[in-house]
Amino acid sequence: MATDQPATAPRPYVLLSAAMSLDGYLDDTSDRRLRLSNAADFDRVDDVRATCDAILVGATTVRRDNPRLLIGSAARRARRRSQGRPEHPTKVTVTTKGLDPSLAFFTTAGDKIVYCPRPALPTLAAELGDVAEVSAAGDPLDLGLLLDDLGGRGIRTLMVEGGTTLHTQFLVQDLADEVHLALAPFFVGEAGAPRFVGPGAFPHDTARRLHLADVTPVGDVAFVRYLAKRGEGG
Repeated sequence: MATDQPATAPRPYVLLSAAMSLDGYLDDTSDRRLRLSNAADFDRVDDVRATCDAILVGATTVRRDNPRLLIGSAARRARRRSQGRPEHPTKVTVTTKGLDPSLAFFTTAGDKIVYCPRPALPTLAAELGDVAEVSAAGDPLDLGLLLDDLGGRGIRTLMVEGGTTLHTQFLVQDLADEVHLALAPFFVGEAGAPRFVGPGAFPHDTARRLHLADVTPVGDVAFVRYLAKRGEGG
């Protein structure tokens, strides 16, 4: 169990990653996960994951999608081992009210860190301390403190894979360095479905535009890469 500490190392480079419909949805409202991407794009995501030190998802994503957040390619896992790195990136999530320790996030390979507000630390450490490291990051939970803590752990690149709340918070707080979007060639059109971001006072607007770094067709999906905070001007 750890508590929030002041910054002692550089924060990680933050990469937001999402697949969404043309009208900006991450999923629909059904009980089944919506397949937005294709096999080639899933492989692209696996390749990006393999370059990262940690992957962050929100508690809602952990509950709804039950992700494993592992590197699928044996060749990429072997490359990480040859570099002296763990086979899989560290898995990170944030929660205020706890998670089921039997979820795949906890039961599959890789180190796991759960961040929470300081008052929730004793309860969550008791519930999840056997399957993950539980650490406080402010009260209320502060993404800047979270990044400081990850930097102190040697995390240099953090991939944020959702959901809506985390993507919104990272962008509104100007904490993202890069944005990866896979655009599926269809619409969802359901008002209650989760979107890539929610309402917010975003620092990137018409006067401060993100820098378009790449647009690549991946089968019938368009992959778009933007540089944000540190990428401005180049």
